[in-house]
Amino acid sequence: MLQVNIFYLKHFFYIATNKTSMDFSSKLLENAVNEMSQFPGIGKRTALRLVLHLLKQPQSHTQKLVESLQQMREEIIFCKNCHNISDKELCEICANPHRNEQIICVVEDIRDVMAIENTSQFRGQYHVLGGKISPMDGIGPGELNIVSLVEKVKSGEVKELIFALSSTMEGDTTNFFIFRQIEDYKITTTTIARGISVGDELEYADEVTLGRSILNRIPFEASLKNS
Repeated sequence: MLQVNIFYLKHFFYIATNKTSMDFSSKLLENAVNEMSQFPGIGKRTALRLVLHLLKQPQSHTQKLVESLQQMREEIIFCKNCHNISDKELCEICANPHRNEQIICVVEDIRDVMAIENTSQFRGQYHVLGGKISPMDGIGPGELNIVSLVEKVKSGEVKELIFALSSTMEGDTTNFFIFRQIEDYKITTTTIARGISVGDELEYADEVTLGRSILNRIPFEASLKNS
């Protein structure tokens, strides 16, 4: 009898934890949950909790959220200099006269800019590539902001490029491709120190480790010999 009860308990637990469909009393609720679950890392159950939370809030709060998302989608632009997300033609970093225009930190996306800025250890400017070279995902050099970066180097105004892409195969491939494009020009190329573990994404590194990696950057050629 005990064995039978355990069997049914295990069966019930399996169904409860692996059930993928949900029964909604409202089609409007179901539509909202489906849309919310499209966000990265948000499953149907989490989406349902978020939507129910919104329903408990005053309508004015929900309206503000809707308006802010719509305004962001319609009005946000990319900085014409570094391709960072911005409200104006030049982002606040590029427009800051106290930033060193001769040192450019090459990153994958806006999250990496935010991560490095949080360390307060870098006073140069950035260049956001918009991704990494990844043939498996159909992303080649042409899909990234590489041409504009090479043009900056050709202008002769840039003295150092810091490669700050994540230490993955795609990141290293992207670093090497850019390096080959600019190796004939008189410019220093460095890469962040490997305080960042191999395979780690930059945005998840703690601020102290990331800050030290920026300060203790090494010549890019040296990283090629050690890889």
